Amino acid sequence: MKVLVLGGTGVISSQISQQLLDAGHEVTIFNRGSKSLPQAERYEWLVGSKSEPEAFRTLMSGRSFDVVIDMISFTEQDARLTVDTFRGSAVQLIFCSTGAAYKRPFRTTPVREDDELLFDDPGFPYAYEKAQMELYLNGLSQEDGPAVTIIRPSLTYGIGAANLGVLRQNYNIVHRIRNGLPLVMFGDGKLPWSFTFAPDLAKAFVGAVGNERTYGQAYHATSEENRIWDDLYLEFGRILGIEPNIVHLPTELLMKVDPGMFAHLHYEKSYAGLFDNSKAKRDIPNFQVTISLNEGLRMMLNWYESEGHTVDADKMRLEDRLAAIHADWSRTMGSFGAQ
Repeated sequence: MKVLVLGGTGVISSQISQQLLDAGHEVTIFNRGSKSLPQAERYEWLVGSKSEPEAFRTLMSGRSFDVVIDMISFTEQDARLTVDTFRGSAVQLIFCSTGAAYKRPFRTTPVREDDELLFDDPGFPYAYEKAQMELYLNGLSQEDGPAVTIIRPSLTYGIGAANLGVLRQNYNIVHRIRNGLPLVMFGDGKLPWSFTFAPDLAKAFVGAVGNERTYGQAYHATSEENRIWDDLYLEFGRILGIEPNIVHLPTELLMKVDPGMFAHLHYEKSYAGLFDNSKAKRDIPNFQVTISLNEGLRMMLNWYESEGHTVDADKMRLEDRLAAIHADWSRTMGSFGAQ
């Protein structure tokens, strides 16, 4: 099939692009031209930006695709541009949404797609705008334009990712464990969570391509390994052979320190993140999540070290300050017990 990937070179979409090639599809990638991929000659490349709607429409004019996978729509307006541009020139549109688009608290645990409501609090714009995008897509007539499939990743890591850790401190995690420095965890670290890696998630997108069972449907696709948040740091420690020093701070306190950085913890990750993949397994052939947290973190560590990653000094200072707050707090609380 002829497949266009809008994005195509990001953490998730690069894996989608590669797996599409492996499955024998003819793949075109649209991006800003700042990133490429291995075996770049096997793709057709279109350079541009969706932030320039008229130029985007002009570039796509006269082209047709069996499937368009949109990894770069974050709002209803973004999705409208994709739908309007490919109405009449694509059979199926696959949109990347997010597990954050589910309203919290969940109605079901593990979460089942069709039993949940969508996020409705503008206080967390990322989740709210993705939910508004989905509401628009859900309102489209399947008879009037391409069929729509929605896939909702939960927190996903992979080569190129910059979202690993509570502070999204990435390589700093490795550095801090190796040097005996404390790592900040939100809450008590005991909430269950699904840590998913991009090569597994990509299987859901590729398996939905041209798959009529997925038309008009939404799916999440996540790890099913039974893990808690502390395991993110504990597993890194096992790989490195060093027990990490984890300190726990209330989410409310972290929000006061930096609402922009920690809003995702407050709105999304303060609830158990366990997802039922039954629907995806039913409709998407060969969808199976196989990468464990240990295997995935080894992949990340190899990438950090092969690419020569260095510490983020600003986040080092912030985590040091937060750890000092925890130490002061612990001393203060301890003094009450001594009285």
